[in-house]
Amino acid sequence: MKKHLVLCILCTLCCVAYAQKIKIKTGIEVLKEQNFKCLEGKRVGLITNPTGVDNHMKSTIDILHEAPNVNLVALYGPEHGVRGDVHAGDHVTDIKDASTGLPVYSLYGKTRKATPEMLKDIDVLVYDIQDIGCRSFTYISTMGLAMEAAAENNKEFIVLDRPNPVGGLKIEGNLTEDDCISFVSQFKIPYLYGLTCGELAFMLNGEKMLKDGKQCKLQVVKMKGWKRKMDYTQTGLQWVPSSPHIPHPHSAFFYPVSGILGELGYMSIGVGYTIPFQMFAAPWVEAEKLARNLNGLNVPGIVFRPMYLKPFYSVGKGELLQGVQVHIMDFGKAPLSEIQFLVMQEVAALYPDRTVFDHADKGRFAMFDKVSGSKQIRERFSKRNRWEDIRDYWYKDVEEFRKLSKQYYLYK
Repeated sequence: MKKHLVLCILCTLCCVAYAQKIKIKTGIEVLKEQNFKCLEGKRVGLITNPTGVDNHMKSTIDILHEAPNVNLVALYGPEHGVRGDVHAGDHVTDIKDASTGLPVYSLYGKTRKATPEMLKDIDVLVYDIQDIGCRSFTYISTMGLAMEAAAENNKEFIVLDRPNPVGGLKIEGNLTEDDCISFVSQFKIPYLYGLTCGELAFMLNGEKMLKDGKQCKLQVVKMKGWKRKMDYTQTGLQWVPSSPHIPHPHSAFFYPVSGILGELGYMSIGVGYTIPFQMFAAPWVEAEKLARNLNGLNVPGIVFRPMYLKPFYSVGKGELLQGVQVHIMDFGKAPLSEIQFLVMQEVAALYPDRTVFDHADKGRFAMFDKVSGSKQIRERFSKRNRWEDIRDYWYKDVEEFRKLSKQYYLYK
C-alpha cells in the first residue's frame, strides 16, 4: 500500500513538474478559460486535425463536443483528415467521425473550399490547426479558403491561435506571383511569413487578400505567454505531428531548408529515411567533398556533416546514398530557405554533368515554381547554377512585408 502511495505521489509530482514547463496557453486553452463564451447559442463547425489539442493532449473535437454550452454540429477535414489518417496528397472523403458521430466534410477532396451545403447547418466556423509557418504547407490555404466561404455564406469565423513553430521573426522568400498562385502558395505572402495563424487571418482579412477582396466576420482567440522570439521548442508544449513527415517540432525548422528542392525528386531530402527534410543525398554524391564545399561557404548558424544512408522508401529507396546532414547550430542566425539553393550550387560545381534543372524531371518544374512562388527562381538559377543570381530576387519583398505585417501583430 505504502509503495503504491509513493508511486502515486511521484506521478503527481511529475505531472505538476511537466505542467509547470508549459510556458504558454494556446487558443483552445484560453477558450476553455473563457468557458466557451464566444460559441454560446451558436451552431458550431470545427476545422481541425490531430494537432488541435489542449495542453493535456485532449482533442479540441472532444473538448467542444463535451462542453455543455457548446453545440458542435459538424467537423471539416484538411489534408490528412480530421483524425490524421489520410496520406499526404490523398483525397479526404466525407464521413462520420467514429468517436462523436458528427458528420465530417472534406476540405481536401472534390472541393477545397466549403460549399453552401456544407455550411448550411452552422453559424460559426472554428479553426484550430497547428501549421509550421511555411507558405507551402496547405493548412493556411485551407484556413483562407474557409474564411472566403464564411464571408460568402455570412458565417462567423473564429481562429484558436497557435504558435508559429519557427517563431515570429524569420521572414524569407519572395511574395507569390499571379501565375504561381495554387493550393501550395494560396496567398501573396513570403515563403516564411513570420505570423501565427491568427495574425495571418487578420492580415488576409484586413488587406482584402481573400478572393474578390471579401472580408469575413473574424475573431481570434489569442494565446497567452507566446513571444515572437519563441520557436516551438521554447513553448514547453508537446508536439503532435502536423503531417507524417513533420514528426518533431524541429522538423518545422528543416521543412523550408529542403522542401522546395524536394519537389523535384532529384535528391533524397530524408523523406523515406529517419530525418525528413534534414539532409541532401544521391548515389553519385561524394559525402566528404560536398560537406567540405558547403562548410566552406560559412553559412551562419549551419554545419554540414557528411553522411551515408540507404533510404527505406521514396527517393533512392534501397540504394546506398552519400550526402550531407544539415545541423542548425544557431537557429536565430541560420538562413533556412537558402540552404537548398546553396546545395544545388555546390552540386553543380562538383558535378557539372548533374546540374539540377538539366537532370530533374521537367514534369515537376511546375510544382517547384508554385512552391517557390515564382518561375523567376528556377529560370534565373538555371543559367549559371549560382545562389547569388537569385538572392536579391528571393529577398526582395521581405522588408516591405515585415513592415506591412507588423500592423497585424498580436504578440510582441
